[in-house]
Amino acid sequence: MSGPSLKVSNRSKMPPFMAMDVMRLAAELEADGGDIVHLEVGQPCSPAPQKVIDALAASMGQLKTHGYSVALGIPELRLRIADHYEQWYGQRIGPERVAVTVGSSMAFAISFLAAFDIGDKIAIPNPGYPAYRNLMLGMGLEPVTLNAGPSEGWVPKLKDMEKWDKLPDGLMIASPHNPTGVVIPDNELKDICEWCDKSGVRLISDEIYHGLSYKGRCETALKYTDNVIVINSLSKYFSMTGWRIGWMILPEQLLNTAEKLAQNLYISAPTPNQIAAIAAFDCSEELDQNIRRYKENRNLLLSGLPAEFLGNAAPCDGAFYIYADISALSVDSINFAKKLLDETGVATTPGVDFDPINGHRYLRLSFAGSTQTMHEAVKRINEFVLTYKRDAA
Repeated sequence: MSGPSLKVSNRSKMPPFMAMDVMRLAAELEADGGDIVHLEVGQPCSPAPQKVIDALAASMGQLKTHGYSVALGIPELRLRIADHYEQWYGQRIGPERVAVTVGSSMAFAISFLAAFDIGDKIAIPNPGYPAYRNLMLGMGLEPVTLNAGPSEGWVPKLKDMEKWDKLPDGLMIASPHNPTGVVIPDNELKDICEWCDKSGVRLISDEIYHGLSYKGRCETALKYTDNVIVINSLSKYFSMTGWRIGWMILPEQLLNTAEKLAQNLYISAPTPNQIAAIAAFDCSEELDQNIRRYKENRNLLLSGLPAEFLGNAAPCDGAFYIYADISALSVDSINFAKKLLDETGVATTPGVDFDPINGHRYLRLSFAGSTQTMHEAVKRINEFVLTYKRDAA
């Protein structure tokens, strides 16, 4: 018997995060005995650094691991994150400007809520990480597409925003970028920061793939402005996705608002994970070994996959993704990805997750897995493309 028709929020119309939908479907196939090659999510196959695991084990007998921390994080971790910016970038950041969050996802949510009001417009790169757009829509904000495709060199251009009738209230950038792996050149990053300050546009810089670049270390937007909200996490370079520890570097004017939001949204990030996370910043020697594997995996895919499958792929100079242009084979990335998964067990993410305009021409492949996985992916995809072309002829 059906119940009464009760109100459901318009937030129910929020688009899904398709990469996670593919991950769920792949897991279901795997549970049924399927042999799945995972290229769908940006999750390192390597474990958390050993020092972090040891620190967690050592802390578990301590009473202080059992309770809440203050909303913006334990002082020791905030100080260690601040030290990290001086060690990596030469930027002195007061630990009071550091806010520890439940993954970078909650950092995005707090940033949007702290800096913008309902109806505000925020420019986001297209293609781009879908959760930016989806969270904004759920909060009553208006994401505005800023093209960052092949004709723009895969980097958003300020001149495109300057043509708009009204400047946006905010600008979201990411470098290295998901899904393309593109790194914004330092001179362009500087121009973006200075333009935002001059134009009164709030800048948010997603830097969660810092440490994962193949042409030298990326620069932080904090080098060029104190007004930026910088977001990072332990998920990618530090191989700690499931630990759900992220952080923000906030302008002083947003600290009080961000703290109140954190208090009410999640109270605090998990205290044991915060204590263990302090050790992560002393593990570069171990973590840099992962970068060598990612680079090998990237080169293996770029050299081994069919030209028709890669097409005009974005230049993946950072992160661990290839944004493959499959338009020579299909202009329906959702059905193409489904067919690839059903027939070969290779899980990928359709480009429409990242680009609702042109994403039907692209697939995102993650090379964060093992090198053995990449070899198997190349083998299966090559066989699939041969069959696909023959059937289409």
